[in-house]
Amino acid sequence: MPVTGGTKLGISEEEMPFTTESSGYEKTSLLDLQGAWILLRESVVETGGFDGMDRALFHIDEAMSWESVRNLGRMPPLLLIIRNLCLQGQAPDEVMENIEQVHEILEEVLLEYPSTP
Repeated sequence: MPVTGGTKLGISEEEMPFTTESSGYEKTSLLDLQGAWILLRESVVETGGFDGMDRALFHIDEAMSWESVRNLGRMPPLLLIIRNLCLQGQAPDEVMENIEQVHEILEEVLLEYPSTP
């Protein structure tokens, strides 16, 4: 049941502070990296299939996971595995170009957000 004219804490509705969502955002290299991973995943799915596609998707999803974003050092080895699977499976050129795009942006991100010892 809504409380009118105040709250149980004795604070009127006019005095209650509200946290508002930011109306804008700052584009960062992490956002670019996320976009590159999404494009890579979509290009793999849209191929219709190649040898190793399921395993490549598994590792792409792992690289896009919260755990990998929190520990960016996990991404380069995963990207290498993905590249090798796609090369061995003879993935289309678009997939390989998207892997290269992820690689380039990932290098920038790792320079911008170096891991702390």
